[in-house]
Amino acid sequence: MSATTGATRPEHGAAAATRLIIASSLGNALEFFEILVYGYFAVTIAKVFFPAADEAVSILVTFGTFGASFLARPVGAIFLGAYGDRKGRKRALTLSIVLMTIGTGLMTVMPSYGSIGLLAPVLVIAARLLQGFSVGGEFGSSTAFLVEHRPDRPGYFASWQWSSQGLAALIATGFGVLLTTTMSAADLQAWGWRIPFAFGLLIGPVGYYIRSHMAETPEFLDAGAAPAPLRDLVVDQSDRLLLTIGAVAASTSSQYILLYMPTYAITELGLPQSIGFTAAMVAAALQTLLVPMVGLWVDRVGQTRVMIGAASLFFLTSYPAFMLLDAHASLAVLMLMVCWISLLKSLFSGALPSLMAKIFPVATRVSGMSLSYNIAVPIFGGFAPFFAQSLIAITGTKLAPSYYMMATALLSLAAVIVLRRRYRL
Repeated sequence: MSATTGATRPEHGAAAATRLIIASSLGNALEFFEILVYGYFAVTIAKVFFPAADEAVSILVTFGTFGASFLARPVGAIFLGAYGDRKGRKRALTLSIVLMTIGTGLMTVMPSYGSIGLLAPVLVIAARLLQGFSVGGEFGSSTAFLVEHRPDRPGYFASWQWSSQGLAALIATGFGVLLTTTMSAADLQAWGWRIPFAFGLLIGPVGYYIRSHMAETPEFLDAGAAPAPLRDLVVDQSDRLLLTIGAVAASTSSQYILLYMPTYAITELGLPQSIGFTAAMVAAALQTLLVPMVGLWVDRVGQTRVMIGAASLFFLTSYPAFMLLDAHASLAVLMLMVCWISLLKSLFSGALPSLMAKIFPVATRVSGMSLSYNIAVPIFGGFAPFFAQSLIAITGTKLAPSYYMMATALLSLAAVIVLRRRYRL
């Protein structure tokens, strides 16, 4: 018991709590930063690695590769999630950030199609798959790490998962604005797009150092290693798993539609690339600041009440938001639209991690959160830009991305209502 007590007390000081947040959030931030950079520079990356006579085909292939990398995430969730439940949250976190750093490094130095031909897109896909595998256990391990160190304030501490994503988005969009406004199109395509990947590469060693010096969580030490977490999860908790997948849908779809907006602004609205990045940067800043406040709020009022309200507003306002943007395509309206989506995303996602931690017991917590999150993200998030672009092509309307957001909002609304009633959350 003394070991547990010694692990618990230090995390309640302000300095230790800060270290806990940084240690848990850096990997999540690196993961999302790398994803955002790939998505934000999709138009440039398409020309470097996937050149085609038809630019629309080139962009679709780029987004298809972007989505395909997410297919490795459930595999990573299976292995790294079970590893976190058997060996500990700390060991899973250090392993995931090492693999993540390797994937980011590969993208930083990847030769172009013009240099090595067809081998270039093959290597890009391989790097994306490694990245997807490595982040498979990141969210579950880091959320469990936060919640189990601070069970007295789970909403606030777990909310930093998405605040760190907002900060990563802020930095990524900052790179987008800086590079697209200061570099020529030729220089950006030749080497400029590699700069943010190189910056992301620096985060990995810092994250590994901090994580390797953190204590294991008291709840895991008390409960001990789970002998067969995946079997217990699939056999005894499949209903929790499926409902949690549904709950994640609105969070991840809205996040990746926001990622898609700079490309949407360029290809569908005819706006300059810098305008799309500026709007996304403002939305990211809003998310960074707002999500921890939502975390404080849900510790007082509960998660499901906030999430039901946010999902309902997603369903009711997505179509009008895209309709307004289509009718008045400008920086001001684009900012208004993405900030509204970011506000609803912050309300929903600020409550989501701590809710997920409540749903699964300690023995299967990392596996449950990892697998549900990394099944939902590839289906509803990773392919969201691809689905949005495809829906526009199929329907012939620029409002089509709103249909996707409405469908995922309705799914999450139903899932959260069932979770609230069944498990009294």
